[in-house]
Amino acid sequence: MKYLLLIIPAFFILQANAQTTIKQDAAIKQMVDEVSSKNIEATIRKLVTFKSRHTLSDTTSKTEGSGAARNWIKAEYEKYASASGGRMTVQFDTFTQPKSERIEKPAHLKNVLAILKGTDPNDTRIYLVSGHYDSRVTNVMNPDAFEPGANDDASGTAVSMELARVMAKRSFPATIIFMAVVGEEQGLFGSANVAKRAKAEKWNIDAMLNNDIVGNTHGMETDLKDNRSVRVFSEGVPSTAIGNEKQIASLIALGGENDSPSRELARYIKETGERYVDQLDVKLIYRRDRYLRGGDHVPFLQQGFTAVRFTEMNEDFNRQHQDIRNEKGVDYGDLPDFVDFNYVQKVARMNLSVLANLALAPAEPVNVGVITSGLTNKTQLKWDAPAAGKKPAGYYVLMRESISPYWEKKFYVTDTTAILGYSKDNYFFAVQSVDADGHESLPVFPKPVR
Repeated sequence: MKYLLLIIPAFFILQANAQTTIKQDAAIKQMVDEVSSKNIEATIRKLVTFKSRHTLSDTTSKTEGSGAARNWIKAEYEKYASASGGRMTVQFDTFTQPKSERIEKPAHLKNVLAILKGTDPNDTRIYLVSGHYDSRVTNVMNPDAFEPGANDDASGTAVSMELARVMAKRSFPATIIFMAVVGEEQGLFGSANVAKRAKAEKWNIDAMLNNDIVGNTHGMETDLKDNRSVRVFSEGVPSTAIGNEKQIASLIALGGENDSPSRELARYIKETGERYVDQLDVKLIYRRDRYLRGGDHVPFLQQGFTAVRFTEMNEDFNRQHQDIRNEKGVDYGDLPDFVDFNYVQKVARMNLSVLANLALAPAEPVNVGVITSGLTNKTQLKWDAPAAGKKPAGYYVLMRESISPYWEKKFYVTDTTAILGYSKDNYFFAVQSVDADGHESLPVFPKPVR
């Protein structure tokens, strides 16, 4: 087997048999440009007209409550599906949530899923994008108030719906599911049901993107204004490692606490999103979620899937979980007039660029490892081609210093092994597949092998 010794300046891509460059894909850029702030605004304002989308609100009215809201969302998804040539199907994901702290009696609940089936029967990968359509006010148990939930989380729901509208007209080797889930405010129940179903049915979920509170650009408390930054929250130690002493010991031995699959997804989002969206700064927040809080990506993490959360940079707590009122000249409540629709558009475009790039890319390399059979200041990596889906044109070997949050160098190779003149003691590495058009898979952090 041929080995390559790579000692190459930062961000220089090695030419090996065929030239592969990091660039925008014109088709993805066209989709990105089609994402409409006017459509997003119309969706958010329509969701607010249902008065209350509280999980326990009315399900029989045709004009108000969560039942009317979910029916409208499903109908909109079905409109988008009509342009898919039969590849997109829409369904309710229905379940009964038992009585709990925030569920007074068993409740019959429904998520809405629009499934854009992949075109390659050998490619089983699934990508999820989600927002929650339920809303609340100050009293989380009050289902009867005016509960507009424009930013929390009609904004995230609008992202999922707008992406479905744009992407339904295109085809991808892998499957993409656009979700609007219920029960987030009562305990992440809708997402938990999908995550458990995915685990039971052995869905091959490669990444889950959760959009929750992605429409505000002005933090009233701090008077900070920021319409270009978005936070991506990603866990370091995997949720599935809790109680698994062997997995924790391995993380400690390798120094891999900052290289979980979700951290690799977050870095991928920063690189890809900023490649396609102007005036965007993706902030990597090294937490599973905000301080002592949680969101709809957490149940997927707990089931062992790779997932992250997107949230605006500066939350406005005068809007969030508030009764609609004015006190001493200060407006409270989550109303659509306080949403920055152009900012939501930017977040949606970031989501689309990531989903499209992943769904078009080859699957990740497998059995990625660092060879540890001898002591050396070089680093020898090896891996196998993905077992299913299209064959990669080549691979990127990624490298960064141990103190760096981002991948700093990319080396392109066409073989499935590489020797780098950098010590594994001082640098971190990963490998990702890439096709001839430059679509990259998620990076895979290597394990030690003999």
